Amino acid sequence: MSLDPVTALLDVGSKVIDRLWPDPIDANKAKLELYKLQQDGELQVIAGQLQINAVEAAHPSLFVSGWRPFIGWVCGFALVYQFLAFPMLEWVSASFNVAAPLPLELGTLITVLGGMLGLGTLRTTERIKKVARK
Repeated sequence: MSLDPVTALLDVGSKVIDRLWPDPIDANKAKLELYKLQQDGELQVIAGQLQINAVEAAHPSLFVSGWRPFIGWVCGFALVYQFLAFPMLEWVSASFNVAAPLPLELGTLITVLGGMLGLGTLRTTERIKKVARK
């Protein structure tokens, strides 16, 4: 594998394409799109962002590398509130004729959570490769 991040990303992308598309014609079309990204400079931007992410995740400060766990906890607490606490509070408020608490906007929460689940995969990969903080 090359030390140049763009070439390395291109090599990995080609290997992934070969595994995902067993038909050589479809694989060649996908590789052509990958080479177009390289020519347009977009592949270099992606490689640069991956390097920034790796440096950021390896930082010892919680304020730099801890944003993923923070957002994960926020989403977790919001889901607990939305699906457990809010229905119980609503029932209690109806029983005592008190104004009901406000629900969360679930659409935005699910969007953020969906993104976090994708980032959770990266966190798992870091732990498997033993590059994550303890």
